[in-house]
Amino acid sequence: MRNLKRALLAVFALLLVLVILAFVLENQQAVALLFFGWSGPELPVALLMILALLVGMVIGPILGLLLGRRTMRSRKYVG
Repeated sequence: MRNLKRALLAVFALLLVLVILAFVLENQQAVALLFFGWSGPELPVALLMILALLVGMVIGPILGLLLGRRTMRSRKYVG
């Protein structure tokens, strides 16, 4: 059973890598983003998407921690 779980995890990881590779290879066209008049450098779409994902993965937990602390403080004062 343990080997089956490892094999399924390995297959899932391999499929995930293949999907990511296909995404990157299919989105090689360069685009420049325009934000409030500021134009960024031309980068591949895949790179911009991955950067946006990574920024979200960093900001999301930080906001979760900050909001979690705020709700815990309000619960302490109510009780």
